[in-house]
Amino acid sequence: MRYFSGVPLVVGVDTSTQSCKVVIRDADSGELVREGRAAHPEGTECHPREWWSAFEKAVAAAGGLSDVSAISVGGQQHGMVTLDATGEVIRPALLWNDTRSAQAASDLIIEGGGAKFWANEMGSVPVASFTVTKVRWLRDHEPEHANRVAALCLPHDWLSWKISGSTSLSDLFTDRSDVSGTGYWSPREAKYKPNLLQIALGNDALLPRVLSPKEIGAITISHSFIPEGVKIGPGGGDNAMAGLGVNAQPGDVVVSIGTSGTAFAVSDVAAADESGIVAGFADCTGKFLPLVCTLNAARIFDATAKMLGISLHELSDLALRAPSGAAGAVVVPYFEGERTPNKPDSTGALHGLTLASSTPENIARAAIEGVLCGLADGVDALKAQGATVNRIVLVGGGAKSRALQLIAPEIFGVPVIVPPAGEYVADGAARQAAWVLNGTMPKWNLDGSEQFEADFQPLVREQYLLAKELTVHRSKQ
Repeated sequence: MRYFSGVPLVVGVDTSTQSCKVVIRDADSGELVREGRAAHPEGTECHPREWWSAFEKAVAAAGGLSDVSAISVGGQQHGMVTLDATGEVIRPALLWNDTRSAQAASDLIIEGGGAKFWANEMGSVPVASFTVTKVRWLRDHEPEHANRVAALCLPHDWLSWKISGSTSLSDLFTDRSDVSGTGYWSPREAKYKPNLLQIALGNDALLPRVLSPKEIGAITISHSFIPEGVKIGPGGGDNAMAGLGVNAQPGDVVVSIGTSGTAFAVSDVAAADESGIVAGFADCTGKFLPLVCTLNAARIFDATAKMLGISLHELSDLALRAPSGAAGAVVVPYFEGERTPNKPDSTGALHGLTLASSTPENIARAAIEGVLCGLADGVDALKAQGATVNRIVLVGGGAKSRALQLIAPEIFGVPVIVPPAGEYVADGAARQAAWVLNGTMPKWNLDGSEQFEADFQPLVREQYLLAKELTVHRSKQ
């Protein structure tokens, strides 16, 4: 075991849609020692070599790995990484936010026997974001690539494997949380479903072995900038890792506002929602993670600020100068299509414009309220699946907005806790790495959280309910 000033160090990695973040922490206390980051290319597909390049740059910015003892990788879920028999990447990975597989999702539901079949088999109903739909798209549109597939894995699987130094497909590994979002692994039964993969790919492929929560996935061999002997944890999907990072408790619903918006709770029972709203994922501790995801979150604030010709800080200030309900203005935030509800071809909309409501202040507030209302619909769906909601834990880049912090309890109707700004996916991965290293889950303090409370404003939800179906499909041209 390596030590830094007498204390073992662990590494948490967040290989997200937009960037790679690396945090190096004291395994015992959780104290941040150093960190680094590097950007990923924009787009809805990405060659995995870009993730490796960003990881290398982020590690360099964090001062290297020569003194660390364990590492775990949290990553964007659902991305389809295809490998041939030699371990080479066949084509750029299709990411979770690539909606070209929407028709494939519909086809799979029909061919499998309906939504109830899929909900029972894998805890979720296929939508365009799930890996299984992307596999089917590959089969339908790039059969020459589909025929070369020897192994399928996810972004965090691939990066963990690359870090290990192995080139053998048999050494690929994953964890319960991330694999539960593929569409061919059952959280309830804790096993792969070859029949579902057959429906999608048309043949078999090697799939990563699924590790228990604190199981060592590999021990590194010395290569490139990676030292020998570092233990690699199972890793996990970004949402489950964020739950570890904020130490979510029973009764907490974690709402993350980043590139996507998510709401999830830790549960002892696997979800099986045949409506498709709630995804029945697993978490990183051996329990379950019923989750609702929206495609549109913080980028709506970016787009609104750009439209108004102001900064994000100014957008927040403007929104707080408008009344609750934005004088009737409503933003339906389906700018990139939507996953919840399942409207991959939809567009956004601005409703309720009058001479009184057509002000920058009201439009700014309507954008924030629209994103929050979309997520509040998701929280209601979690309640319907048995989740207890005593408070909201608000995380993600969008959570830094003071307007969002103050408006959120008006929309959710419960207290809202905002932990101090941090890289909670990477922090959760670091916590898992410490768990793998020491055999026990560390109790790291999370100081500096703020709590926000406000009277529930049902009018905002009512306005949104009336407007959210009034959208048009994007042009196919």
